[in-house]
Amino acid sequence: MFTWSDREDRAAIVQMNAELRHAQLEMLSAQCATDRLRLRFSPDDVARYGERDILRKAVASATALHDYYSYLVRQVSDLNPIAPPRASALEEKKVVAAIEYVRHYLHDQRMEYRPHGVLLSEDQRTRMKLFFPPDLLAGIRIVELRNQRVPEPPFYAEAKAVGLTNLPELGHMASLTFEDVVLFSSGITDRRLFHALVHAVQFKVLGLERYTELFVRGFLRVGSHVSVPLEMHAFSLESRFAQAPDEPFSVEEMVRLWTNQGRY
Repeated sequence: MFTWSDREDRAAIVQMNAELRHAQLEMLSAQCATDRLRLRFSPDDVARYGERDILRKAVASATALHDYYSYLVRQVSDLNPIAPPRASALEEKKVVAAIEYVRHYLHDQRMEYRPHGVLLSEDQRTRMKLFFPPDLLAGIRIVELRNQRVPEPPFYAEAKAVGLTNLPELGHMASLTFEDVVLFSSGITDRRLFHALVHAVQFKVLGLERYTELFVRGFLRVGSHVSVPLEMHAFSLESRFAQAPDEPFSVEEMVRLWTNQGRY
């Protein structure tokens, strides 16, 4: 059993939490992939036409994860999952106000952090230029948060008051993209950088106002930020990159395709 009095145990606990964080990010990717499947095909279609071997393996993996994390829930009383918000009944004027709050927040965060940002390194630009246009990479500024967290947005209190209890926990996210400024809270990896840059492309293609509207309305519709189409697409492209980091493709073309097809 680990004890905080032993230095080696403390190192093991830090490592455990790092691996837990990695597992949580991988599960977000899996959740997004499942959400894409769910949005396009009914459960009856998947059950009837899905390849049996693939379906059997997917169910086995999901069941094993459910069993493991359900055990953790039984051990810790405050781990019960948060129910998704029921926000579909919000008045349109409140939705419009929420969009404005978020838009101003994104812009203000960009203005606050950009002066502290640094350019991508030569190695980062070399690896990312296989997927992103040079002008976008040249304009990106990176900020590494050391021993600090992004505070909760000021409008969260009002949002929670109307029943939105499943808001993104910004202080615990690996990266945050504010247009062309990217914040990292726990180290920069190629995969995290790629994901953040996908959002930078979305901002570029859609513009701040349209991006914000799509994100807010998407969140109110699905009740979870990882299931918002903008986020799902970022996870999807991130997964493609992770599987073949040396095979180039244009993220901007993919974003424009989803935009033109109305998939955001």
